[in-house]
Amino acid sequence: MPIYAYQCQACGHSLEALQKISAPALTDCPACHAPSLQKQVTAAAFRLGGGGWYETDFKKDNKKNLATPETAPATPAPAPACGPSGCNAA
Repeated sequence: MPIYAYQCQACGHSLEALQKISAPALTDCPACHAPSLQKQVTAAAFRLGGGGWYETDFKKDNKKNLATPETAPATPAPAPACGPSGCNAA
């Protein structure tokens, strides 16, 4: 479940709430009890980057890697050439 940040527009109180994505937004401030909470925009807590999955992801039966150089495809097929009349598969 994601963590959402809220700030009260009446008293300035800030809080974070662990909620389901489908849950309605909170409205009542726990500090001043005014119905003026507003959801804040925050940065993501993690970033997926890099060239692929970690070695420990999707492992089966104590295998080190599911795709080895022997079983991985050598090179991808070239993209079709596109021109003014459209794309033609080679």
